Amino acid sequence: MRTFALSFCATAALLGLTVGSGSAAVSSADRTFAEKAASGGLAEIQAAQLAQQRASSPQVKQFASRMITDHTKANDELQQIAEEEDITLPAQPDQQGMAAQRKLQALNGTAFDQSYAQQQLGDHQQAIALFRKEATSGQDPALKSYAQKTLPILQQHLQLAQSLRSVR
Repeated sequence: MRTFALSFCATAALLGLTVGSGSAAVSSADRTFAEKAASGGLAEIQAAQLAQQRASSPQVKQFASRMITDHTKANDELQQIAEEEDITLPAQPDQQGMAAQRKLQALNGTAFDQSYAQQQLGDHQQAIALFRKEATSGQDPALKSYAQKTLPILQQHLQLAQSLRSVR
């Protein structure tokens, strides 16, 4: 009987350790990063899809195509991490992203090009700040690595968005 009790306690302790080590909680800061990154990526894709339809400048349309490709890939990678980390990501942009989308929907041609280019500058500056913070101080290794990997791409996007300022 004593052997059974010791075995039971040892087994319970082992199971407790196994369960605890496999379900490490994601910090609220890391969770917030993932949610904001996903929401921002969705907003970028939707705005770029609209740019494909409404922009008059070939340069803006080319930029939009790159945004669709890069942000779709980044969101897919983030979704995989979120599934592994048990994080539920938003299925649509946040209120700010939706408001920006509505503003763009009211425009066409050159007015659209200029507004979209200006919006992309601000959006990518905010995204860079968000990703830089996660890349340097994130606690979750997978999210931190994702931020470090994605940050240079966002910096390229900002440079490309800056070149759109000359579009008239």
